[in-house]
Amino acid sequence: MAKEFTFYGKNLQELRNLPMNEFLRLIPSRQRRSLSRGFTDPQKRLLDKIRKYKVTGNKKIIKTHSRNMIVLPEMLGLIMSVYNGKSFETITIVPEMLGKYLGEFVLTRKKVEHSAPGVGATKSSSAISVRG
Repeated sequence: MAKEFTFYGKNLQELRNLPMNEFLRLIPSRQRRSLSRGFTDPQKRLLDKIRKYKVTGNKKIIKTHSRNMIVLPEMLGLIMSVYNGKSFETITIVPEMLGKYLGEFVLTRKKVEHSAPGVGATKSSSAISVRG
């Protein structure tokens, strides 16, 4: 049997109906401070897109550059594309993401993978015939 998700003792339905000032009491202090100062213009545009999306019921993916947007209960279940500096990475908003920043789920750096050293990289590699 699957365990029901709770966020600080509130289930999903209670979270969706929660007013913003009540949700602020549940999230960590850094996010609470950020939200209490108000949304920036890009964040407001993103929220408008999300609300319009919810009303019309589109199945389009919402693209955003706003990596500093905090995941709110009204975003749950959406598929979003967040910019990582080079391309848009698609993520699905799940309940475990509540109260975190969108940028935490889209990495901006890739793991560096090196292959074998090239000719001239070491003193011994110059002894190998290039014409082969």
